[in-house]
Amino acid sequence: MLRQVNVGVKALADYHSIVARDLLVEIRELAASLEGLRVCHVNATSFGGGVAEILYSLVPLMNDVGLKADWRVMFGREEFFNVTKAMHNALQGAPRGITPDEQRIFERYNLVNAGGLDGDYDVVIIHDPQPIGIRGNTSGLDTAKWVWRCHIDLSDPNPQVLEYLRPMMAGYDAAVFHMAQYVPQGTIPPAVIMPPAIDPLTPKNMALSAEDAAYIVHQFGLDIDRPLMLQVSRFDPWKDPLGVIDAYRIVAERVPGVQLALVGSMATDDPEGWEFYNRTVDHADGDPNIYILSNLNNVGGIEVNAFQTQAVAVIQKSLREGFGLTVTESLWKARPTIGGNTGGIPLQISDGVTGYLVDSSAACAQRMLDIIDDPGGAHEMARRGKEHVRAEFLTPRLLRDWLRLFSDLVGA
Repeated sequence: MLRQVNVGVKALADYHSIVARDLLVEIRELAASLEGLRVCHVNATSFGGGVAEILYSLVPLMNDVGLKADWRVMFGREEFFNVTKAMHNALQGAPRGITPDEQRIFERYNLVNAGGLDGDYDVVIIHDPQPIGIRGNTSGLDTAKWVWRCHIDLSDPNPQVLEYLRPMMAGYDAAVFHMAQYVPQGTIPPAVIMPPAIDPLTPKNMALSAEDAAYIVHQFGLDIDRPLMLQVSRFDPWKDPLGVIDAYRIVAERVPGVQLALVGSMATDDPEGWEFYNRTVDHADGDPNIYILSNLNNVGGIEVNAFQTQAVAVIQKSLREGFGLTVTESLWKARPTIGGNTGGIPLQISDGVTGYLVDSSAACAQRMLDIIDDPGGAHEMARRGKEHVRAEFLTPRLLRDWLRLFSDLVGA
């Protein structure tokens, strides 16, 4: 049986002072027609990365409004996650495909996990490629509606891997993508556009005083009186932490006291993460002003919040990015934000209006210097970014979008 995740409880009423009243009213109306709907989310890991963070808020909110929602995590060993990491990279444009042996590993684990998906559900939501083959291997749940939720940038996929997965996609009743640009050409299920969102009431995103943030950051050895550059993301070549270090070195020539923190999370479905973590440490070359931290250093949600609150600017210099929830988080905290001009980041950052978009380490460094030189203008830009997130990228809006899709699927 797939492991069930305990998500605790949340209440939609707690968002009353944060989001528009009309949105909450619409959610209640949609939920009333779906009361008792049985929903199951399936993904690859219960910690590390944006999908798990979304589900820890979304699933209990679905239950709060009257649905019966579960979250299940599939079983996999390192050999499986090595394959799915290669698959993930390929879908974001890497030239390496997957071999016949890797395909057999992928199919074997999906077959095993399909046998462990028990329960009587009306809707099953499969997140990302790792469990996509479960649908074609289930002997039950024939009356359920199946949704594939893709969190990856598919704008320029490796064609070999996309074509390998296409027959598996075909078994779904709908496929959900962050942006229209990610919908692959050719035959797939009906596509739905649904950007992700952050929960403003989690420890990572709740209001944190400047004093508390400074106290927490100081515990990790940083000097809170000197400027801090920050990137929060997995240790992944697509996140370009090496390029962030290069940008920091350019800034340090002008601002000798500047510090850089690279804060990541090691996830069970990302065996490549350790290799790239070590590459990042090597690239830092022992610089005492570069701090490389992760959940293995006791960096959790509240610590990430503190770093984002304390930073002069938050960077997400991605080379490819499905959406970039760390951008959403820093904008929500009204921090000046510099993002890679790729994927879902431009959906959040309007260059020069709600943040800065960059295409190189040199450009990233220059925008960092602009922020340091004009803190008043940077603060005003960050304030606009926060209001953009409030309107578009908070969890109640995501809940509303899922309820709309459920209504369409089951004819409520």
